[in-house]
Amino acid sequence: MRPSEDELKHWMLRGLGGDGAAHRQLLRALVPVLRGFYRRRMAGRDDDIEDLLQETLIAVHERRASYDVTRPFTSWLFAVARYKMIDHFRKSGRTCAIDGLEDILEAEGFAEASDAAADIDRLLDTIPPKQAAAIRAIRLEGLSTAEAASQLKLGESDIKVSVHRGLKALASKVRDSLK
Repeated sequence: MRPSEDELKHWMLRGLGGDGAAHRQLLRALVPVLRGFYRRRMAGRDDDIEDLLQETLIAVHERRASYDVTRPFTSWLFAVARYKMIDHFRKSGRTCAIDGLEDILEAEGFAEASDAAADIDRLLDTIPPKQAAAIRAIRLEGLSTAEAASQLKLGESDIKVSVHRGLKALASKVRDSLK
């Protein structure tokens, strides 16, 4: 039986709070969820599915701090899974036909996510490029400070300061727009 959104989110939140048993339970519960997700999109590619399953579980574990606890857990999970699938096909140079793409996109909230991504891009365009790049790397891509510093060729303290100042500027802009 597939775990509910509430169960998955509960285990995720407990895991984020330091409960190792809840985190292990979450990862175990995600195996059939993710396997089904990939099977619906990649029929007949069992080796690829198992590789992606492992990569996604690792990403969930490594990037769990990027999960926004105010949002549905499965939206975050399936976004991670989609990115892993796209990366997998880019690396292998293969493509995969997706049957019923419109239904998938609608069911998984693609339109809302696309609108939100466009809103975020517009907001980030209003702050200095270094701050926007640091926020994208840390908050949107889920990179560690060290990874972001390496990618952006900046110091770790510069990344931290840029994220802090950028978020402060964005918060101010959002507050001003609500007045």
